[in-house]
Amino acid sequence: MPEGPEIRRAADRVEQQLAGGTIEHAWFAFAALKPHAISLIGRRVARVDTRGKAMLTRFDDGRVLYSHNQLYGVWKLHRADTPPQTSRSLRARLVVDGRATSLYSASNIAMWHADTLDQHPFLARLGPDLLSEAVSAEDVLARLNDARFKRRGLGGLLLDQSFVAGLGNYLRSEILFFAGLHPKRRPIDVDDEQRRRLARYILALTWQTYRSAGITNTPEWIEDAKVQGETRPQWRFTVFDREGLACHRCQTPIARTMVGSRRLYLCPICQPE
Repeated sequence: MPEGPEIRRAADRVEQQLAGGTIEHAWFAFAALKPHAISLIGRRVARVDTRGKAMLTRFDDGRVLYSHNQLYGVWKLHRADTPPQTSRSLRARLVVDGRATSLYSASNIAMWHADTLDQHPFLARLGPDLLSEAVSAEDVLARLNDARFKRRGLGGLLLDQSFVAGLGNYLRSEILFFAGLHPKRRPIDVDDEQRRRLARYILALTWQTYRSAGITNTPEWIEDAKVQGETRPQWRFTVFDREGLACHRCQTPIARTMVGSRRLYLCPICQPE
């Protein structure tokens, strides 16, 4: 499933595609959305933002199209007269000045109003979105110290969208590596400086991944990995999906484990239990 940075980048592309004009065509596959198709003609897309792994297409009349890609959903951008060749099922399409955005395969789509969006059953449970809201490292630190979260194992906590929204499986492994923490550790188990370091990396790595289109590794380690013949899927991360490969820092083989029924990667030396 795409994580927060990938959804934020997709939202940027959708917003750019639909910016600068009025909607000339709208189409929805689901019966509950079909009445909105005609009334959106002539409206504008005010902006497209995200909450965690959900995308929010905001129209200038206050309506908000909520969509969650889940495992298979994908937005495709194209000219209105040249739809993509795909076997996926079309769920929604918006056209502005001949530029189209089409959502395929997603099943979780609904129209809301901005005034009631906080009542959405999924969005209401989310913590702050690191990319679409003004969230500081101090804000993240405060959540690590919160009674709801401080006794939770970090391996599970970092996937809990009520803690912060948008983190997923690869970011979990990468954040814990850079913070030097084992997934079994809890916020309450570590000292103030370790919690501060963890908060900084939660924020910084999420933004780095967004800006770099999926790279969490450092430039120096990337160059070393390329010299060793590693391909992009290997060198883009520090530990994730690198089982058996050498740790960039200490050369110990990266280990794989399961936490919360999902795979997690770590360095046994840099992240002692």
